Amino acid sequence: MKVAWFSVYNLVLALWVGGIAIFTFIVTPAIFRSFGKDLAGEIVGKLFPGYFIYTLVLTLLALFLFLLANREALLPDYRLSLSLLLLSVAVSLFVAFWVHPTTVDVKKTIASFEQGPSDTPAKKRFARLHALSASLNLLLLADGIVLLVVAPGLKK
Repeated sequence: MKVAWFSVYNLVLALWVGGIAIFTFIVTPAIFRSFGKDLAGEIVGKLFPGYFIYTLVLTLLALFLFLLANREALLPDYRLSLSLLLLSVAVSLFVAFWVHPTTVDVKKTIASFEQGPSDTPAKKRFARLHALSASLNLLLLADGIVLLVVAPGLKK
């Protein structure tokens, strides 16, 4: 991988991993500690569209830079990185264009998360979608970390 492209590729991976880590482990918990469940959900809900597009753009950009700069298709690190990048793009597309919009639609049918029974069909469906989204978010974080770890092997 050419040095300049490798540096930009690593920067994109760092923004990807750092962005997910900050949003997941610092911003979102701080919002939920500071506000009631309903208000916190509204605030985070306003941030999600930008967050999911941010993640999608960075995964696409990383894949583009990787393909543009890397010609060592026989290296094991190349094949692993390409597989992880393709997975990340697929997951990001799925979250941005199916999981998130579906979750928003379900959330609109719930008057309050703080009041009323917690076992309504809508709240149960929301919980399943939220768990799926959170799991895929952690998968993207792990994917990005592995890409950063194997990146030095691409310099050969």
